[in-house]
Amino acid sequence: MTHIALVDDETNILTSVSLGLESEGFKVDTYLNGEEALVGLEKTKYDLGLFDIKMPRMNGNELLMRIRSSKNLELKNMPVIFLTSKDQEQDEIIGLKMGASDYIKKPFSQKLLNERIRTVLRVHENRKITDSDALKENKNLKKGHLVLDDLKQLCFWKDHVIDLTVAEFNLIKSLAKHPGVIKDRNQLMDTMYGDNIYVDDRTIDSHIKRLRKKFKSFDTDFDQIRTRYGSGYSWRE
Repeated sequence: MTHIALVDDETNILTSVSLGLESEGFKVDTYLNGEEALVGLEKTKYDLGLFDIKMPRMNGNELLMRIRSSKNLELKNMPVIFLTSKDQEQDEIIGLKMGASDYIKKPFSQKLLNERIRTVLRVHENRKITDSDALKENKNLKKGHLVLDDLKQLCFWKDHVIDLTVAEFNLIKSLAKHPGVIKDRNQLMDTMYGDNIYVDDRTIDSHIKRLRKKFKSFDTDFDQIRTRYGSGYSWRE
């Protein structure tokens, strides 16, 4: 049974989310702050952490930093998803660079959270596979300077690793797999979130903006994502 550490200073979040996860077969321990969670994390083996960022007595970023510097290898390498009400792009980038696996903004649907957890756990297991085994699987998508390792869910641009969330990786893969093909917002939403989860059209535009910024931070000439006004987006051939 997958064991999850849920850390949030809002008791209603702890109750609702833990009940939802337990109904899906996960085992969940809850903590009200980072200090309390760190003690529990050092004593108990968890498969995944769900951390709020804005918390008293050690916030989520500091908690992540502490476990990434742990001498306990299992704890050090534990995948972490951030849950946050913050809408600051910089917070997401900092979290990903510190080693967070994904980032979900409140309010979120339980169904979306469940899917993200399963994806992160799958990717975490796949990244344990040796390079030789990965080559046998032949899961890489290459389009010019872009390389997507689907098995380990890693994105490379001109040999630089681009830190992407699960949803962003799926978006890039959907566009790059068929260069020149226009994908409308509904198609991209289905690719990123599944056809049973609704998100606003503007969410796709926000993701595209953030993706462009992430790629441009390594390559100021990056111009592969084309906007087709009134239609959607495509990957430049």
